[in-house]
Amino acid sequence: MIAKALRKWIAKAGSQIRYIAPGSPWENGYCESFNGKLRDECLRQEIFYSLKEAQIVIGLWQTTYNRVRPHSSLGYRPPAPVSYPDLAFRLPMAATMQ
Repeated sequence: MIAKALRKWIAKAGSQIRYIAPGSPWENGYCESFNGKLRDECLRQEIFYSLKEAQIVIGLWQTTYNRVRPHSSLGYRPPAPVSYPDLAFRLPMAATMQ
């Protein structure tokens, strides 16, 4: 339903939708790069015994990817660096200091 509405909206706007074949890094390099890093850095390192375990492990990897891991395209900085309040919230002693 959403895809049909989106296609109609794009047609009204005078634009066109271009098909990108799966596994075509020359057409969609950002997605292919991310998929490769997810596969190499996370999925190949783990064996998941449940959906919940997969969700937790992949969520932790995603947080690390976005908040800690350096990205060469950003001058070796993470896209959304961890701030000090975020770190304090996660420290065990922060709960005892209230």
